[in-house]
Amino acid sequence: MSQVAFRIRNELAMINGDFCGKDIVSLDQFARQDIEYLLPVIQHMKNLAVNHEVSHLLAGHLISLLFFEPSSRTFSSFAAAVKRLGGQTIEIQNPETVSSVSKGESFEDTIRVFEAYSSAIVLRHPVPGSARAAARAAKDIPVVNAGDGNNEHPTQTLLDMYTIYEQFGRLDHLTGLLAGDVFNSRTLHSLMRGLSLFNNNIVYLLSPPQLRLDRSDLAQFVKRGLRIIEIDSEKDIPHDCQFWYWTRIQKERFASLDAYAEIVAKNFTVTPSLLDTYASKNTILMDPLPRVGTIDPAVDDDERAVYLRSQIRNGLYTRMALLALILGKA
Repeated sequence: MSQVAFRIRNELAMINGDFCGKDIVSLDQFARQDIEYLLPVIQHMKNLAVNHEVSHLLAGHLISLLFFEPSSRTFSSFAAAVKRLGGQTIEIQNPETVSSVSKGESFEDTIRVFEAYSSAIVLRHPVPGSARAAARAAKDIPVVNAGDGNNEHPTQTLLDMYTIYEQFGRLDHLTGLLAGDVFNSRTLHSLMRGLSLFNNNIVYLLSPPQLRLDRSDLAQFVKRGLRIIEIDSEKDIPHDCQFWYWTRIQKERFASLDAYAEIVAKNFTVTPSLLDTYASKNTILMDPLPRVGTIDPAVDDDERAVYLRSQIRNGLYTRMALLALILGKA
């Protein structure tokens, strides 16, 4: 497949208060008002799910889930979201081995084939820019970016922002700690985009020196109004963070196991002691999972640890809301 094609910069439609028919490819499509509009819709979907209410919002709709990269939570939560709303799915994991991609079919042709069958396509792909390329190829149905390389993961960010909002009732005047693989983590890149839409937010970036945020990305986020402070020691963690967001070192992004092992040895892990020393009693601890050397399981029972409770459940509700909105059913 052509990675050159994935670098084509096509214009994405801004949401502008109207989700219907729109691709969800980047947080750059969102204004503050769009996220504020989305939050109560997520809450409504949460109420439906928690109360086990039967919904037929997506009855008659077929959604293709094309996952060129391994996934459990994102894949299953999208599948569950469609089915909770009465829709059906075409589920393709590892298309390189189970579809005509293995015969040499181009990425764009694969997208156009599933466009013919579907009301929308949800795509995960290891190459940055693939979601934009898919949106360019699929002219008649929405494409949802479920993570493209180390670029973005917008639906993860929207569920993360809902998790923060649910806890604190606001998305501005926040201080957060983002830790781990800052260079490669698409969840962190998207979260910083989202936080930059709201006023007076500060993020501390804790990572090994080799995994610091790309300098051009740093300049862009600062230009957007997000205050960023880079630190390289747990001792520099401020005590007034509303949230901690921990990410794994992404083994699949390294050229060799030796390079990965060298970085992992310098990584930071949340322990009960670290949490008690530097977090406040109201801090929430988040992790997009999978948890690989990020958080000691001894922390799981701490009431501040939301990664296996509200954060993961909010993924279902957020994806329900987005699918209903882009298909004009909410």
